[in-house]
Amino acid sequence: MKIYTKTGDSGTTSLVGGTRVPKCCTRVDAYGDADELISWLGLIIAATPDEFANEKSFLLEIQKELMAISAHFACDGKVAKLKDLDACAVELLEKEIDRMTGEIPAQTAFILPGAPRYSAAAHVARTVCRRCERHALKIMAEEGNTSNDEMCGHNIENISVGIRYLNRLSDYLFTLGRYFTNKSGGQDINWLP
Repeated sequence: MKIYTKTGDSGTTSLVGGTRVPKCCTRVDAYGDADELISWLGLIIAATPDEFANEKSFLLEIQKELMAISAHFACDGKVAKLKDLDACAVELLEKEIDRMTGEIPAQTAFILPGAPRYSAAAHVARTVCRRCERHALKIMAEEGNTSNDEMCGHNIENISVGIRYLNRLSDYLFTLGRYFTNKSGGQDINWLP
């Protein structure tokens, strides 16, 4: 099987279900951001020392959750129902945030990303996560109130769960960056206006 299909040469792509859309549409932006975020998490996993095995394992689970979220972003509503997103995944992020926060000094100022490299990568992933969330919010704004739109209904409900997950994930990645810095013997780089 060839990796290239040439079907996108005209600037369009297919959503899951077959609907052709411009590659610059909001859904493509959202699932493209999710794909980028999944890749950043892979880089963090690869760069992080094995002493953080639990965090690396949790990041792998996050990648899997993001794949499911991405599928909902890419779905046109014409395919068999995708597996619902689990709102409990948000609670798992919150538990990890609370655990890490309890093990590092309290934040007293804005933080500038810095060493080690895998900590800085967590902060980059956080910014990609926020962009993904903004594009997902645009899907809701564009499609969430259109009752006759094929892409609404059940898919929009799952996108809403995905937005909550992304919002909490950015908090998790911020905390993870700080956690990596502090547990590696470094200190937060504070920025005070």
